[in-house]
Amino acid sequence: MSDSLHQQFLTLDAERGTIYSEDGQMLSTSIPTFDVFIDFNADGLREKKGKRFNENVDSFAISLANYFNDKTATQYKKELQLAFKENARYYPLKKKLSFDEYKSFRDFPLARLGRNKSGIIIQTSSKRLPPFGLLANRTIGLAREFKDGDKKNKKQNVGLERSYDSVLSGKDGQRLVRRIAGGTLIPVEGAETEPVNGKDIYTTIDVNMQDIAETALMRMMLQCEGPYGTAIVMETNTGKIKAMANLGRRPDGSYWEDDNYALRATEPGSTIKLATLLSVLEKGTSKIDDKVEVGGAGRLQVGSKMVTDAERSPRAVLTVKECFAHSSNVGMSKLAYKAFAQRPEELKEYLHRFHLDVRSPIDLSDVPKPTMAPLNQKGSAEGNMLWMSFGYGLQVSPLHTLTLYNAIANNGKMMKPYLVNTIQSNGLITKQLQPIVLEEKLCKPDVVQAARASMEATVIDGTATRVFKGMPFAVAGKTGTAHVSDGPIKYGDGVYQATFVGYFPADKPQFTCIVVVRTKPHAASHYGGTVAAPVFREIATKLYAMYVEKKNPSRYAGTKDSSGYFYAGFTKDIKNVFKAMNMAYRDSVAENNWASVYANNYQPVMKAATVRQQVMPNVRGMGLKDAVYLLENMGLKVAVRGRGKITMQSVAPGTALAKGVTVILELS
Repeated sequence: MSDSLHQQFLTLDAERGTIYSEDGQMLSTSIPTFDVFIDFNADGLREKKGKRFNENVDSFAISLANYFNDKTATQYKKELQLAFKENARYYPLKKKLSFDEYKSFRDFPLARLGRNKSGIIIQTSSKRLPPFGLLANRTIGLAREFKDGDKKNKKQNVGLERSYDSVLSGKDGQRLVRRIAGGTLIPVEGAETEPVNGKDIYTTIDVNMQDIAETALMRMMLQCEGPYGTAIVMETNTGKIKAMANLGRRPDGSYWEDDNYALRATEPGSTIKLATLLSVLEKGTSKIDDKVEVGGAGRLQVGSKMVTDAERSPRAVLTVKECFAHSSNVGMSKLAYKAFAQRPEELKEYLHRFHLDVRSPIDLSDVPKPTMAPLNQKGSAEGNMLWMSFGYGLQVSPLHTLTLYNAIANNGKMMKPYLVNTIQSNGLITKQLQPIVLEEKLCKPDVVQAARASMEATVIDGTATRVFKGMPFAVAGKTGTAHVSDGPIKYGDGVYQATFVGYFPADKPQFTCIVVVRTKPHAASHYGGTVAAPVFREIATKLYAMYVEKKNPSRYAGTKDSSGYFYAGFTKDIKNVFKAMNMAYRDSVAENNWASVYANNYQPVMKAATVRQQVMPNVRGMGLKDAVYLLENMGLKVAVRGRGKITMQSVAPGTALAKGVTVILELS
């Protein structure tokens, strides 16, 4: 009975794993925060009628006021004396102190006397920090805890933080403690379970590509003042998501990553015409060079519906390819009517084959499911089928559209989109995720080639000609302009969704990209070719310059992959290794003595590692020899755990240093 009154289990928090970019840069990590409480009933404060408290309260209040600058010393003293008088057992003094603030606080009068004499209690917790701020913020997600109505700890996570929560969280430990005189808790020896720290995640995200996509999208959002926009970049032959930007407008007119618009299902507009084109060509009811009468008035009766084109056709009769390139609603609906008028639900069978009626298999939680109007109800089936053929009557996400276009860029092989490359524990890979093929052969090879030719025609002589004029390389794609009606927004409100989706280089695609921008009501510019396509052009131009390889590899060249790695060390030694192994690499080190190496578009890249006096360098990825040499020459002491490459360091890079500080290095 005595044990049950005086013993209790305390939770030992596991350290949450870090989320990295493909080249090893932190995208989300945990930093410690400190809450300070005072037990004014502590024996050390109460003895001799509170002599120790009274002797220190003035200097303690002055230190608090000078350092935190939020109250005067008089206010601090008054509050502390009142709490002492009321015998407060758990007086909250400060919340969420950073490590630097906590270190300074420990040297304050009273606080430096220790817990038993000062009554000061420190509670440590962790705060999730995205070092790159806005970049990929919604895709990486949030990890935060809160207490519900029953005072129980609950998690509120989104993005990868939620999808991989069980991997990142680890397993908490526990320690049995005994309460002794004065309320002090001491551990019971042999009654402790160590926490198992969470594992690290290395994503497919490339920070530079994400920055390019985010910047280009932001430029257009600020110009058009629309409510939201998204841009996604996918590696064509693997399905890796290299960038996913989501920007939503806030009340003050600024933009932030507030929701994952890349997954939001909406009526896609003309980008769905690729699915219609593939369906009719695959069924064989039309060929790519067949003639289609679209008329010269911009509207025509198709079946039971009057169909209108956004812009008049250049000619009264177009080929199937030209119907696609000039985005003719009349032409595409006539092709669909010819193929599916007798059995409208057959169109849905093709849409299912193209994975447009199921949730995207991307490795994120709470992915919305597409919706479609019924195609098997008498009286409405034909009309619904016609609306679907040019982008209405169904709702799919930008990621669905991108996955379909990427399959055509990839010669008919549909890849699963994914965001995580590897899961690692202490620098060792515990799980390697590989590209997954959803459909080996989406449709016949000649249909794929016809679709690619149609997308190239869109850029050369179609709805996207003007914006891509003068491009130094070939792109292919499709514009889309959807009149929006969802939730409180109705067609009469004049809101549009502008889209451009395509791939580059057109002859040997390496990247597929989609840009979707929701416009403000009655915006003067709202077309896919004038709002979304310029963003695509900026992203494509920069990625082409930085990442697209212009090589003719040997027929015997080994298969390349884009798995992430990260090494660091003495520049001369690294170059000697590359030279000895006859490996090509990109060098941006200049004369710097220290460098890091990471994968960038299948090629090693050497980047200068900045080393400054009195500032903690980043030694992650180094061997022990280099790290000890570097740190000890800076006047630091080094303690080591494990063996292999360095995966963690106790002092964060960029921290100001004093000589004699001990740095603990953890090796893989």
